[in-house]
Amino acid sequence: QVQPVESWGGLAQPGGSPRLLCVASGFTFGHYSISWVRQAPGKELEWVSGLVSSGTSTYYIDSVKRRFTIYRHNALNTVDLQMRSLKPEDTARYYCAKSVFPFPALELFRRIEEYDAWGQGIEVTVSA
Repeated sequence: QVQPVESWGGLAQPGGSPRLLCVASGFTFGHYSISWVRQAPGKELEWVSGLVSSGTSTYYIDSVKRRFTIYRHNALNTVDLQMRSLKPEDTARYYCAKSVFPFPALELFRRIEEYDAWGQGIEVTVSA
Protein backbone atom coordinates (compact mmCIF):
# COMPACT_ATOMS: atom_id res chain seq x y z
CA GLN A 1 0.00 0.00 0.00
CA VAL A 2 1.31 3.42 -0.92
CA GLN A 3 -0.17 6.10 1.23
CA PRO A 4 0.75 9.78 0.95
CA VAL A 5 0.66 11.87 4.05
CA GLU A 6 0.42 15.59 3.53
CA SER A 7 3.16 17.66 5.05
CA TRP A 8 3.55 21.31 4.24
CA GLY A 9 6.83 23.07 4.73
CA GLY A 10 5.82 26.24 2.89
CA LEU A 11 2.94 28.19 1.38
CA ALA A 12 1.10 27.06 -1.75
CA GLN A 13 1.51 30.48 -3.30
CA PRO A 14 3.47 31.32 -6.42
CA GLY A 15 7.09 31.04 -5.44
CA GLY A 16 6.29 28.92 -2.40
CA SER A 17 8.19 25.82 -1.22
CA PRO A 18 5.88 23.12 0.13
CA ARG A 19 7.09 19.64 0.80
CA LEU A 20 5.08 16.52 0.06
CA LEU A 21 5.64 13.35 2.03
CA CYS A 22 4.73 9.81 0.98
CA VAL A 23 4.70 7.02 3.54
CA ALA A 24 4.57 3.51 2.10
CA SER A 25 3.65 0.16 3.57
CA GLY A 26 2.75 -3.36 2.50
CA PHE A 27 5.84 -4.16 0.43
CA THR A 28 9.61 -4.20 0.71
CA PHE A 29 10.08 -0.50 0.17
CA GLY A 30 13.77 -0.53 -0.69
CA HIS A 31 13.23 -2.95 -3.60
CA TYR A 32 11.17 -0.65 -5.83
CA SER A 33 11.36 2.67 -7.58
CA ILE A 34 8.91 5.35 -6.50
CA SER A 35 7.55 8.31 -8.42
CA TRP A 36 5.39 11.34 -7.96
CA VAL A 37 2.70 11.67 -10.61
CA ARG A 38 0.26 14.56 -10.91
CA GLN A 39 -3.03 15.27 -12.55
CA ALA A 40 -4.05 18.83 -13.26
CA PRO A 41 -7.76 19.68 -13.51
CA GLY A 42 -9.17 18.34 -16.76
CA LYS A 43 -5.88 16.78 -17.84
CA GLU A 44 -4.32 13.34 -17.94
CA LEU A 45 -1.90 11.92 -15.43
CA GLU A 46 1.59 13.32 -15.83
CA TRP A 47 4.70 11.74 -14.40
CA VAL A 48 6.70 14.39 -12.48
CA SER A 49 9.70 12.79 -10.80
CA GLY A 50 11.06 9.41 -9.81
CA LEU A 51 13.96 7.74 -8.14
CA VAL A 52 15.32 4.24 -8.25
CA SER A 53 15.10 1.82 -5.35
CA SER A 54 18.50 2.76 -3.93
CA GLY A 55 17.85 6.47 -4.37
CA THR A 56 21.08 6.89 -6.31
CA SER A 57 19.41 8.05 -9.53
CA THR A 58 16.66 10.63 -9.82
CA TYR A 59 14.64 11.86 -12.79
CA TYR A 60 12.42 14.87 -13.46
CA ILE A 61 10.27 16.28 -16.21
CA ASP A 62 11.78 19.40 -17.73
CA SER A 63 9.17 21.74 -16.25
CA VAL A 64 10.20 20.96 -12.66
CA LYS A 65 13.95 20.49 -13.05
CA ARG A 66 15.96 22.71 -10.68
CA ARG A 67 12.72 23.49 -8.79
CA PHE A 68 11.68 20.12 -7.35
CA THR A 69 13.83 17.60 -5.50
CA ILE A 70 12.86 14.01 -4.80
CA TYR A 71 14.56 11.88 -2.17
CA ARG A 72 13.80 8.79 -0.17
CA HIS A 73 14.58 7.32 3.23
CA ASN A 74 14.43 3.56 2.85
CA ALA A 75 14.83 3.00 6.58
CA LEU A 76 11.64 5.03 7.15
CA ASN A 77 9.71 3.92 4.03
CA THR A 78 9.24 7.51 2.92
CA VAL A 79 9.66 9.53 -0.25
CA ASP A 80 9.68 13.33 -0.17
CA LEU A 81 9.09 15.83 -2.92
CA GLN A 82 10.49 19.22 -2.05
CA MET A 83 8.85 21.79 -4.29
CA ARG A 84 10.31 25.26 -4.82
CA SER A 85 9.43 28.31 -6.88
CA LEU A 86 5.89 27.10 -7.33
CA LYS A 87 4.03 28.20 -10.43
CA PRO A 88 0.28 28.24 -11.11
CA GLU A 89 0.82 25.46 -13.67
CA ASP A 90 1.99 23.20 -10.82
CA THR A 91 -1.60 23.10 -9.58
CA ALA A 92 -2.65 19.44 -9.59
CA ARG A 93 -3.40 16.44 -7.45
CA TYR A 94 -0.09 14.75 -6.67
CA TYR A 95 0.15 10.99 -6.29
CA CYS A 96 2.90 8.84 -4.89
CA ALA A 97 3.22 5.66 -6.96
CA LYS A 98 5.20 2.45 -6.72
CA SER A 99 6.89 1.13 -9.85
CA VAL A 100 7.09 -2.57 -10.68
CA PHE A 101 10.82 -2.04 -11.41
CA PRO A 102 13.73 -1.42 -9.03
CA PHE A 103 15.99 0.38 -11.53
CA PRO A 104 13.94 1.56 -14.51
CA ALA A 105 15.31 3.75 -17.24
CA LEU A 106 13.72 7.16 -17.75
CA GLU A 107 11.30 5.94 -20.41
CA LEU A 108 9.90 3.36 -18.00
CA PHE A 109 9.50 5.93 -15.24
CA ARG A 110 7.30 7.92 -17.61
CA ARG A 111 4.97 5.04 -18.41
CA ILE A 112 2.00 5.34 -16.08
CA GLU A 113 0.99 1.71 -16.68
CA GLU A 114 4.21 0.52 -14.98
CA TYR A 115 2.96 1.57 -11.52
CA ASP A 116 1.01 -0.98 -9.50
CA ALA A 117 0.27 0.85 -6.25
CA TRP A 118 -0.94 4.42 -5.77
CA GLY A 119 -1.62 6.72 -2.90
CA GLN A 120 -4.87 8.69 -2.63
CA GLY A 121 -3.20 11.91 -3.69
CA ILE A 122 -2.62 15.37 -2.28
CA GLU A 123 -4.13 18.53 -3.71
CA VAL A 124 -1.69 21.30 -4.48
CA THR A 125 -3.27 24.57 -5.52
CA VAL A 126 -0.97 27.40 -6.43
CA SER A 127 -2.76 30.70 -6.25
CA ALA A 128 -2.04 34.19 -5.07
